[in-house]
Amino acid sequence: MKVRMNNMETLRLIFNPVRLAILDRLAEGVKCVSDLEVYLELSQSNVSQHLSILRHAGIIDCFTDGRQRCYFLKSPLIPDLLEILHKDYGHELPVPACCPVSTKGTCRKEKERQT
Repeated sequence: MKVRMNNMETLRLIFNPVRLAILDRLAEGVKCVSDLEVYLELSQSNVSQHLSILRHAGIIDCFTDGRQRCYFLKSPLIPDLLEILHKDYGHELPVPACCPVSTKGTCRKEKERQT
């Protein structure tokens, strides 16, 4: 039984280092369990446990190819999330004009009290 999750529940579920690594690989295309084991350097049972969680949530799905189980992304939210997570923003947001903190990082009101 697959559960339909809202975006916040999905975020809570995927923000696990192993699951994020799995999703990164699946964003490249279909991967079999053995591919993920080698990439993650984890046991088959550990990888399968994480895949089961992601599959139960409806984030990924799989098909059987001979003796191999191959997984792929199903949720359209995941590629967008991964893109944001990998983006290098390289700067901070500007301080709002109404903020009492100066560009030197000190509070203007504190500075006024000292004078």
